[in-house]
Formats: sequence, C-alpha cells, structure tokens
Amino acid sequence: MLRECNLEEMTDGKRYGLSDMVKADCNDCRGCSDCCQGMGSSIVLDPLDCFRLSRHLHKGFGELLAECLELNVVDGVILPNLKMAGDKETCVFLNAAGRCSIHSARPGICRIFPLGRIYEDRDFEYILQVHECPMPNKSKVKVSKWIDTPDLKRNQQFIRDWHYFLKDIHEKLKTSLDEAEIKDTSMRILNTFFVMPYDLDGDFYEQFYERLEAF
Repeated sequence: MLRECNLEEMTDGKRYGLSDMVKADCNDCRGCSDCCQGMGSSIVLDPLDCFRLSRHLHKGFGELLAECLELNVVDGVILPNLKMAGDKETCVFLNAAGRCSIHSARPGICRIFPLGRIYEDRDFEYILQVHECPMPNKSKVKVSKWIDTPDLKRNQQFIRDWHYFLKDIHEKLKTSLDEAEIKDTSMRILNTFFVMPYDLDGDFYEQFYERLEAF
C-alpha cells in the first residue's frame, strides 16, 4: 500500500535494520487489543500471509475469502485484506479474551507492528510508528527478533520483490486508458498469486518466484 506521510510526525526519526534495537516490545500486549480493532480494510495481505493462513487453518483461499478475508482495490490492484466485524470493527481472529487466535500465522503487518516499512531505491528499512500503539513503557528488542519470521533473508527479499512488483504494476496502470487491460492485469495478479492453490507442504518462496517469473 503506497502512502504519503510525514515521517517526522509519525516516527522517532530513525530508520532501523534487522540488527538494530528498537523500543517496540509491547510486553505481550497485556490487557490491550487496540491495534486489532477499527482497522477497516488496512490490513492488506501479501501471498505469504495467505499461504500461512491457509496452512494454519487448513483452508483454501476461497474458504478464507468466505470466512475471514475480503477483497478491495489497493493502488489499482485487487488485493485481500483481513475482515473486521461488529460495531468496533474487530478483527475476526480476535478471540473473546482479546487475544489473537492465529498468532503464529499472523500477517506481516501485524507481525511487525508498531514498526512500519519505508521503501526507497528498490529496498526498504523499518521505522517506529510512535503514535500507533498506546501501550506504555515499551521495551527495547532486536528488530529481527520482534518481527519473528523464519528464513529471514529470503523473507526480506520477498518483501522487496512483492512491493516493487506491485509498485511497477501501479505505475504502468496509471498511464493506461484501457479499462479492459487494467481489469485483466488486476485479475491476473489475484488469480496468479492468491487464488491458484499452493502446495502447503512445499516451499512458499520457490512457488512464489515461479509464479512471478511466469507473470
């Protein structure tokens, strides 16, 4: 999701790499689930997020879409996001105790929060969003530990490649006056990277890059 924002206002002014320490540890979010409510359609999912959910819940993409995901247009492309429910727009995976019921398979946006990412020069760095999380007295934690993601080197490369793939598509579609081309490209992305089943016992990254190269 492309965002124009004032980094001086929303961050502590620093940029972080995987080896840096950052004051982001919310101490298990005890008694708080603010970031799981009122998020609208902003928790946009990438193919790895959906792969993890499918494997964790033993459901295909179609089943996820019927139960816990929805589709919205993001920067000209149709992408899935987590569904919110009820008057408080609560994440469908937040349980009665106010805890995440899919914590080990939570999406990347949730995984890094209250960190965010800033993308420049075909790469990215992490930033600390200082106004997004109300939990006081956060502790310092190493960025790589906080984002809690296996196979970190491949994961970081995937994040770069997926972001800039979508960005390049967005730039191309901005100049197109052909509505059929825009719709066809968007549907091809949805079908190629989300709808078409993955081998959930196989390596996600291998399958993703096969699809990316064939797109």
